[in-house]
Amino acid sequence: MKTGQNSTIAGARSVAVRAFSLLEVMVASAIFFMVAFAILEMVTRALVGVRAIQHREPDPGIILAMFSTNKAWEEMTLSGNYEDIAPGMYPGYRWELVARRYMETNDHLFDVGVVSYGDRKSGRGPAVVSTQFFSPNSKPASGLKAP
Repeated sequence: MKTGQNSTIAGARSVAVRAFSLLEVMVASAIFFMVAFAILEMVTRALVGVRAIQHREPDPGIILAMFSTNKAWEEMTLSGNYEDIAPGMYPGYRWELVARRYMETNDHLFDVGVVSYGDRKSGRGPAVVSTQFFSPNSKPASGLKAP
């Protein structure tokens, strides 16, 4: 029976020898958290840098969306800046909307174009978007009779 007791004690000792001490666990945890926080700081700085160099340009479709609910179109030229629509978001950018009849004989179909340009020298030039709107409630062109 002494042999069985010795093997149990030897097994218990071998388990105790294979386990980590509290000091080893604390050192490993400290190293892990230092690395994790260093990586987190690096990612945060990278995101701040990306946001700093990000350059937003307005989409002229914003202007078309505002005027898409017009029930009656007429030939016109409008202009403005994006500060009226989104204050502080696109400083220095302006827009110009031009609406013309598609053909002289067509009273209800309009070509509508928007040009968006800014003071910054981005090298791209103005952004242009155009579409056509059908407007059955528009007034007939001058010199033409309404059907």
